[in-house]
Amino acid sequence: MEACSIVNKSTLHLVGIPYCGPYSSFPDEAIRLQSDFLARRHELTHAIQPNILYCPYFGNESFATYWTCVEWERSDETLPEGMVAITIPPHRYAVVSSTSQRIGEGYELLNTWIHEQGYQKLEHAVSMEIFYIEGPHLEEEVVDLYIPIAD
Repeated sequence: MEACSIVNKSTLHLVGIPYCGPYSSFPDEAIRLQSDFLARRHELTHAIQPNILYCPYFGNESFATYWTCVEWERSDETLPEGMVAITIPPHRYAVVSSTSQRIGEGYELLNTWIHEQGYQKLEHAVSMEIFYIEGPHLEEEVVDLYIPIAD
């Protein structure tokens, strides 16, 4: 795992598929959603770097909303059935790079670092997982964890 850092991300235009449901089914559903999206990403003709999956998420004490998306060029392209376009505004993020198999450790490290550095999370902004897909399966992929912080 790499050291934590701060980055600024500009506006992201994403298209993908969402999941919303109870936390109890969240990890399994997120993996299923990624697999379903990977099988369909060829349907998008204006995807930018289709091997990078953007997974913004948001939750509360009862449920989580999780998306699997690719960045895309906003166009007049008709989106495939079941896919939705979203825009993530620019934010400042605390970031750590991990792997899909060690994602829990990555979050522990990042959350501890945010607290130790005195940063405040932006509670109403979405966090993101960004996966760098190198093969046909989501086994041990590199993933960057992004948590939005106040300026």
